[in-house]
Amino acid sequence: MSFRTIIKHLQCNRRSFIDSISLARFNSSAPAVHPSRRSSISLQFQNVPQLQDQDPYSYLKEDPIEICSSIWVKAFASLPNSSFSDLSGFLSKFDLWVLAYQRSCADVTGSFPPRNAIHSHVLQDLLSLRNAVISGKFSWNRKANPLIQSPNDKSRTHLISKRKLQAMLESDEPCFQDRIVQEVLLKVIEPIFEARFSSKSHAFRPGRNAHSFIRTIRSNFAGYLWFLKADLSEIFRHVDENVVMGSLEKAIKDKTILRLVKSALQSPRQKRPRVEDNDVKKKKRKGLTKKKKILNENEPKPDPYWLRTFFNFAPEEAAKVPSYGHCGILSPLLANVCLNELDIVMEDKISEYFRPSKLDSIWRDSINDGCHNPAWPEFVPASGKEKTRKMDYIRYGGHFLVGIRGPREDAVRIRKEIIEFCESVFGIRLDNSKIEIEHISRGILFLDHVICRRIIHPTLRYTSSGGSIVSQKCVGTLLSVTASLEQCIRKFRRVELVKGDRDPEPLPCNPMLYSSQSHTNSQMNKFLETMADWYRYADNRKKIVGFCAYVIRSSLAKLYAARYRLKSRAKVYRIALRNLSRPLIESSNNSAPEYSDLLRMGLVDAIEGVQFSRMSMIPSCDYTPLPRNWVPHHENVLREYIKLQDQELYSELHKVVKRKGLSLPQDEISEIVWGYKTLGACHFKTNVGSEMEGARPNSFDREGKQETTELNNNGREINVSAFCGKRDNLSDKDLVVKK
Repeated sequence: MSFRTIIKHLQCNRRSFIDSISLARFNSSAPAVHPSRRSSISLQFQNVPQLQDQDPYSYLKEDPIEICSSIWVKAFASLPNSSFSDLSGFLSKFDLWVLAYQRSCADVTGSFPPRNAIHSHVLQDLLSLRNAVISGKFSWNRKANPLIQSPNDKSRTHLISKRKLQAMLESDEPCFQDRIVQEVLLKVIEPIFEARFSSKSHAFRPGRNAHSFIRTIRSNFAGYLWFLKADLSEIFRHVDENVVMGSLEKAIKDKTILRLVKSALQSPRQKRPRVEDNDVKKKKRKGLTKKKKILNENEPKPDPYWLRTFFNFAPEEAAKVPSYGHCGILSPLLANVCLNELDIVMEDKISEYFRPSKLDSIWRDSINDGCHNPAWPEFVPASGKEKTRKMDYIRYGGHFLVGIRGPREDAVRIRKEIIEFCESVFGIRLDNSKIEIEHISRGILFLDHVICRRIIHPTLRYTSSGGSIVSQKCVGTLLSVTASLEQCIRKFRRVELVKGDRDPEPLPCNPMLYSSQSHTNSQMNKFLETMADWYRYADNRKKIVGFCAYVIRSSLAKLYAARYRLKSRAKVYRIALRNLSRPLIESSNNSAPEYSDLLRMGLVDAIEGVQFSRMSMIPSCDYTPLPRNWVPHHENVLREYIKLQDQELYSELHKVVKRKGLSLPQDEISEIVWGYKTLGACHFKTNVGSEMEGARPNSFDREGKQETTELNNNGREINVSAFCGKRDNLSDKDLVVKK
């Protein structure tokens, strides 16, 4: 290997060392270069390490959380159509880069490093990365010679072979320094667009998730007959960069950030070429023995079994995550930026389509009137000419729902308009199979929940004109959101815990074969708790969680029967009870000590029973109503904070208080403090002078008010009136001094 190749493969960030070697090689070949040219080149090499000689600790001046908070406040305080052209100031703050490095290390190593534990050479490399980004010299996917190394990368001190170097360059794993730049860009860009995003989108956004989507469906989508269920996940795989940049430029005018995002979109991800066929790979795998992997010192531990199992239960709509070039964690935000154009268009269509009718039972006056209660049955579910025409829209990632209260012809027309919009703006050609029209009576599957209507027969009781109570039975419908049992069985088959469709048979939980009974039960309890929380807003929560508990409990019983040689599940239940909380011991090992003795000595862990073994232990559905104009808590806090920063608000409040003759809280507190000081001082002096002499029994005045008399040091009586805790009229007149 040549000297140049060794230097190239060192993968170290000692720029001064490399620059000195390059300068020495240049000086050795100096006779071939003109002296004036040689002096200019040497000056260039001397100017390179100037940025590296700066002290990185001198740039750590601010709190990164305060920087992020200032960006959020600035974004929410600005007008909706305003643009930001001075974001390079936030991009140059070194404290923000340190926070991005900490979050990137947590993603790679599994632990969040403290700020004071970061080494000086790492801060120096991080400073050079920041300077490269600001000066425009940064390039994505720079794996061969990165500016900063990953904490798990050992190539700083070890040479890399040619084969490993080629495999590293061809791998799809993103570069560590790219992740840091993506984190910084996300901290700067996300608040700007969160203030602009529509409230109709619920995916890849802080404070919004699948639960907020389901609760919005339950609260706002009662009364709709036709639904458009669309799949736009094609935009997650490929999108025109001009579409993304056009949406970004509407809010961001900073050239540095736009250049970084555009270069990340233009950079194609290198994929490893497939040389071997699948048949050849299978033949090679048969002869090889699978070795256990030993984790490195800084390598993060894999996710526990219960978490990996729960991830396999992700719905189809939530499992699709966009990926654009080298954007990485920026891809979901960029996808929402593009699809926000669709949200705005659909909001305009909602207001245009609305036609109220006085003859209808709901939405008779305005589009946001409160006359419709989603918990009350809708007695007129038809869509005749005398009914109100209304539609609503909600989106989760690349999938969205449109509820229409009107004829099917309107649904067909709206679908055609959506297809034309997507083709003209996003460049995506959609057919009718991507946007399906479904009736509420058949049920709509979304996020593994079925949205349908339930027919009920309530009894109405009212008083007639003659004064008699009349009872009348009628027919009504309620919106029902239930968990899909078929999808749950399908997910259990994916993790190999059941077999069969209509009558699923539980299978033993083989991955937990070599774990103890206490560890296995605790892992499965965490999984069941997570599943119960996932189906929190489903009408059939008890049924679906009970089925999950039955599968898990039967799977563990089969596992314990095989591990402890008990032959059947019935024998396992007979020994360990229904919830598998009692210890199981192998029948061949009769000399083993008792479990109670081992537990008392601390040699074994306590065995917790499998949860939800009874239907009464399963929590019911959460029917807490969601406000119609609901927004996340952090947005409410931001808007309240911005209002408090406005000086005009305080002047208006003072004018209102003076006009209505009200008392400010500050005035009431000052009166309470003054009364406490006055009464407290007198009471303290009387107790010090004579504990019992100055106290007299309580008496009542003519009006029946209780009076308390005390003596001060001068022998005078002080009459303190207690008006049942009312201190509004507390003043100096309440202290009556008598001779």
